[in-house]
Amino acid sequence: MRVLGISAFYHDSAVALVEDGHIVAAAQEERFTRKKHDSGFPTQSIDFCLEASKIGLGDVDYIAFYDKPFLKFERLLETYLAFAPNGFRSFRMAMPVWLKEKLYQKVLLRDELKNWLPDFDWHNKLLFSEHHQSHAASAFYPSPFEEAVILTMDGVGEWATTSLGFGAGNKIEMRKEIHFPHSLGLLYSAFTYYTGFKVNSGEYKVMGLAPYGEPRFKDLILDKIIDVKEDGSFRLDLSYFDYCTGLRMTNAKFDELLGGPARKPDEPLTQRHMDLAASVQAVTEHMVLKLARSAARETGARNLCLAGGVALNCVANGKVLRDGAFDNIWIQPAAGDAGGALGAALAGYHSFHNGPRHVNGALDAMQGSYLGPVYEQSDIEQRLTAAGAKFAVLDDAATISATARALADEKAVGWFQGRMEFGPRALGGRSILGDPRSPSMQKTLNLKVKYRESFRPFAPSVLREDVANWFEIDGDSPYMLLVADVVESRRKSMTAEQQALFGIDKLNVPRSDIPAVTHVDYSARVQTVHAETNPRYHALISAFKALTGCPVIVNTSFNVRGEPIVCTPEDAFRCFMGSEIDVLVVGNCFLRKEDQDPALKLDYKNAFELD
Repeated sequence: MRVLGISAFYHDSAVALVEDGHIVAAAQEERFTRKKHDSGFPTQSIDFCLEASKIGLGDVDYIAFYDKPFLKFERLLETYLAFAPNGFRSFRMAMPVWLKEKLYQKVLLRDELKNWLPDFDWHNKLLFSEHHQSHAASAFYPSPFEEAVILTMDGVGEWATTSLGFGAGNKIEMRKEIHFPHSLGLLYSAFTYYTGFKVNSGEYKVMGLAPYGEPRFKDLILDKIIDVKEDGSFRLDLSYFDYCTGLRMTNAKFDELLGGPARKPDEPLTQRHMDLAASVQAVTEHMVLKLARSAARETGARNLCLAGGVALNCVANGKVLRDGAFDNIWIQPAAGDAGGALGAALAGYHSFHNGPRHVNGALDAMQGSYLGPVYEQSDIEQRLTAAGAKFAVLDDAATISATARALADEKAVGWFQGRMEFGPRALGGRSILGDPRSPSMQKTLNLKVKYRESFRPFAPSVLREDVANWFEIDGDSPYMLLVADVVESRRKSMTAEQQALFGIDKLNVPRSDIPAVTHVDYSARVQTVHAETNPRYHALISAFKALTGCPVIVNTSFNVRGEPIVCTPEDAFRCFMGSEIDVLVVGNCFLRKEDQDPALKLDYKNAFELD
């Protein structure tokens, strides 16, 4: 039985295909359209998933959509009625769009699907899953657990913003919900907006900025803005926000409480902004810990699954793991709305169709999240040749050896191998790599390759068998969704003068033997690399270890700021020629920047809208 899952029309449209419970393919539309967070109907993602399985839409048994549009419409109407007459301007702008598109979304889906199958049986084949049920399904069904508590947290689905479920076998029972407008995700987004970053994409920046600050606003937020109960349930004081009725996240009362207006995106970051980031991050960790502990007490379960946009907060996830309320934690790598497509497909198979679920207790079902397109070597060579690239074709061993040597020589390396990752993280399929031992690598990659803020941290990819020797974690973290500190023996002591530095001035102080991946608080967003799911990437890091003694490399996504992660060999070559990446490795094709035609150089610094 085949189920095609779709998420679309909000942000991060995506498609996933499941056959008899096995995940065949999954991809986000942005990777094909090159439009970051593309919310349009995922035409190219559907094409890819069908091609990956060599089938047509007529061979699909069900198509599952990731939320219920009528419930969203109900929430919109009830919210405006509750706050009337405030927000009439926002209501007037939203209604025509909702009446034209959202309310008749089932018809819209039917009409789009007829492009593949003119006589598509939408009455019987089209399923709708609630938003948080899709998140819960994406978290539990691919996990390695026979049973688990499921915690989903995001901005808002139809009504739910936080939900607690329990999964056992092939069944999921949703037990508790917190409803809009009370939302942990929207609280974090409000501070994202207030500190001058873009909502739904800048939340990573707030998390990365937090260690440069002190959480001096934490108590104020907990006293005035949010009321948190012992079980983690909460309510926001809505008088500080405008997102229910207005066209912005916060208002003048919020400004007055926190000492000034929202930062404009082009204004410099100050210590106050760093302290605000540290404060909302501390509040988020406080709340997520309370929710997790309460779930453990209520259920007695030892396994926890997480999904929803808040589950991408890897710092909070790391604290939940270390807290010990649960023995095991598994986080869906595509935890945001893109993962809703996968959850809808899995819910269609397991929940709707009652399809069996097979768990081995060790490996999860995501296959490393390498679920996107892959290119044969001959196809890569043809594509690169057509793009004007100059390259050498090496055998497998020489490719690994030459790439490890380039990394050891402190080159920035574009690494394009195997299937593209599903989810927001590059995991060694579409990555930019570097030497973590280099004190200048973080700044070089941020400013000269990624063209983004210098404070943004980079993640370490480490051999799974070596992780405990370098980081304070001795378990799996294959999806870069857990933060752990660098072990004490690898840290460098700071001088009294260095300890007196504030904020961004701390950036250039080497904190460990691997400074390029060590944040200012000695933390790192760890990715463990497993030979079972990515043998080629594992072999590369092993070769780098043989050269340097270090089983860790810098891993960041293969794109520049504002650009989606590269999908095709042509995308990779363009990014290579538009940035200061030194070496590009696509399959077994090895490219050096100095060998390329200078006429093909591109200006990528301003090519994409800032995120």
